[in-house]
Amino acid sequence: MTVKLRVEAPGDAAAIRAVNCAAFPTEAEADLVEALRADGDAAISLVAEDNDEIVGHVLLSTMQVSADGRAVRAAGLAPVAVVPGRQAQGIGSALVRSAIDAARAQGFEMLFLLGEPEYYGRFGFSVEAAAPFASPYAGPYFQALMLEPAMVSPKAGDARYARAFSDLG
Repeated sequence: MTVKLRVEAPGDAAAIRAVNCAAFPTEAEADLVEALRADGDAAISLVAEDNDEIVGHVLLSTMQVSADGRAVRAAGLAPVAVVPGRQAQGIGSALVRSAIDAARAQGFEMLFLLGEPEYYGRFGFSVEAAAPFASPYAGPYFQALMLEPAMVSPKAGDARYARAFSDLG
């Protein structure tokens, strides 16, 4: 097994949809990916490929974020999907790490996500980092990762995901 990570290519949309539909109990995440693309909010989309088959996907989408009165270049990490037969093999972790590296390389200052703190903590995400940010998603699963040293400890802020997230219902 040699899994290769790469940027989404133009012909990957159907395979990415299939991965998200297989990985989640409903089509909501697959619909979210398509809506983010259609709205122009998809910033970084990476796939995991094994023998020319896409087995995983991660998407970063642009967010509107301010910290201490300053606009911040930020993205939301969601969804992360791996087909059921390939889960627990490190593919999801590799996708998350690659997404973080790509976001840093593209000048993003922060990343946000909604997820299990025990899992995402290994990548540096924390509930504490997200706590100063007002968001409809604030709570025990709302986490942030500071990518820039200047963002280490803002006192107050606002974090808004792209419109497609509010359409999830």
